Amino acid sequence: MTISSPPLAPPDVLLGQSLAELTHWVESQGQPRYRGKQLHQWLYQKGAHSLAEISVFPKAWREAQENVTIGRSTVHYRTVAPDGTRKYLLRLADGLIIESVGIPSAKRLTVCVSSQVGCPMACDFCATGKGGFTRNLHPHEIVDQVLTVQEDFQQRVSHVVFMGMGEPLLNLEAVVTALRVLNHDVGIGQRSLTVSTVGLPKRILQLAEHQLQVTFAVSLHASNQQLREKLIPSAQHYTLEQLMADCRQYVQITGRRVTFEYILLAGLNDLPQHAAELAQHLRGFQTHVNLIPYNPISEVDYQRPSKERIEQFMQELKRHNIAVSVRYSRGLEADAACGQLRASRAGA
Repeated sequence: MTISSPPLAPPDVLLGQSLAELTHWVESQGQPRYRGKQLHQWLYQKGAHSLAEISVFPKAWREAQENVTIGRSTVHYRTVAPDGTRKYLLRLADGLIIESVGIPSAKRLTVCVSSQVGCPMACDFCATGKGGFTRNLHPHEIVDQVLTVQEDFQQRVSHVVFMGMGEPLLNLEAVVTALRVLNHDVGIGQRSLTVSTVGLPKRILQLAEHQLQVTFAVSLHASNQQLREKLIPSAQHYTLEQLMADCRQYVQITGRRVTFEYILLAGLNDLPQHAAELAQHLRGFQTHVNLIPYNPISEVDYQRPSKERIEQFMQELKRHNIAVSVRYSRGLEADAACGQLRASRAGA
């Protein structure tokens, strides 16, 4: 699958650059070297939205940098669920809209970020996939999502998950750059960063070659090839057996286990025999299964299974010695599934 690159970012977008890159830039603009560290602090710790805000820089110099942009988005729409989850529609510099989510808990603040505007994978159960695909995101547009949520909560972000709009491995170069910025510049530990994929030929091993210590999650959602092809069209070109072989090799290369995301769809993939079938694929290497009860969307009539059915599925996996937990989605009261808020409010 070929995905077009986004239009080139303006040459002087500052967000997404490292300390060394920012230092080089300020020196190229005739400023002393120590200004690089100041700029880095204002971008990643103070959350500056424009050069005009960076009061430690000479005013005349700031005003002269009219072609330079920080690279921050604007909040187009924001909603807050009773459980404290906040969903955002962010307007990018070219006017396109993406979706991000801030998920607070007692000891952490997690941000769910998008990696593309829309998604080309067209998974049958996914609201984002129903909305089509526009372009990849630049690294600064990914990092900006984290800083925006951090600023709104007035709380340091502790975890980031690439589980929003888009397929991260189709935008691998930008995603890896953003991961390094979130780690080195924003200060989030690599093991608190999660990259999720439906699985693409060669891309899993390309990610492994970067030797990152991030959490790697595969959206499996089916226990056999026929069922997976029904839910995920790209599975026709990348079989379950090929995917599992690449996941095993990922573990060998990185020494990190693979997390498998499994959305439970009532009457379709949630029976005990599906759990037993899934367990056969996961034997013999480091894995963990996250069971995710489905969030219904209007475009299809899939339903969430009962609590009893969820419990039966989990117990069957445990009987086969598979590490498993249930992850209930947050913010269910309003446009819960990724892509629904954008679909309903992007034109508001």
